[in-house]
Amino acid sequence: MDGKTVNYLKIKAAEMRVLLLDAIFHAQSGHPGGSLSSADIIAYLYFYKMRFPNNDPKHPERDRFVLSKGHACPALYSALAVKGFIPKGDLNTFRSLESYLQGHPDMNKINGVDMSTGSLGQGFSAACGMAIAGKIKSSAYFTYAIIGDGESEEGQVWEAAMFASHYKLDNLVVYLDLNYLQIDGDIRDIMNPTPLDEKFKAFGWEVVLADGHDFADLDRATNMVSAKGRPGIVICRTTKGKGVSFMENNYLWHGRAPKGEEYETAKNELADNLNSVRRGDNA
Repeated sequence: MDGKTVNYLKIKAAEMRVLLLDAIFHAQSGHPGGSLSSADIIAYLYFYKMRFPNNDPKHPERDRFVLSKGHACPALYSALAVKGFIPKGDLNTFRSLESYLQGHPDMNKINGVDMSTGSLGQGFSAACGMAIAGKIKSSAYFTYAIIGDGESEEGQVWEAAMFASHYKLDNLVVYLDLNYLQIDGDIRDIMNPTPLDEKFKAFGWEVVLADGHDFADLDRATNMVSAKGRPGIVICRTTKGKGVSFMENNYLWHGRAPKGEEYETAKNELADNLNSVRRGDNA
């Protein structure tokens, strides 16, 4: 991946972060911490890795994406808006009763959403179903999914991991958003699922570690786990609340919307970063 592509992806991710913060602020509800931590992974997929023939999110040969940690949907919605699949203006209706952009993604109402998610663990299973369907149909599409580290405390995650390995789903790539924080604190203090890399290896997966905020590293890792005769997982070390100084590494921002001065500070930080990457300061 060359420097021009990396800076392009930085711009897209920075745009997404500004939009998702605005959406959560207007709703005064949502999950900024995990949305900000997964934004770079989603930007990498939607603006570089995933294929949309004719830019059609319903094309039968498109790559599929499942946000299993569905509460991080502000990051997904912002990607869909920047991609042009939904209007940007609709983001400010997030979580309102009349809006189609609810607190978890709805595949029946949102253009570009492949699976309704929210109950943790189930999205991972659905991604396995999409992948095995592609195998049965001899389709070329890949299925990509993001799961959370707190979500990995769910038993269904490990049932899905066993299923994908048993059926050799090498057209499935999963990204584990590992920021070590969930709603009540550090995952290792609540229901320790680590070491996640060793566990997925034991389940028969191709496992690579990556910096979840480094696009070149995400691409390196994705290429290393793709089409290896078994499912692949990229365990992404991320920062909860990435990009907002007072949210970073603070579990209290898992599911809290910023107010007043908090919002202004966060918005200014994200806007400054967007302007910086547009100028190429971070190239």
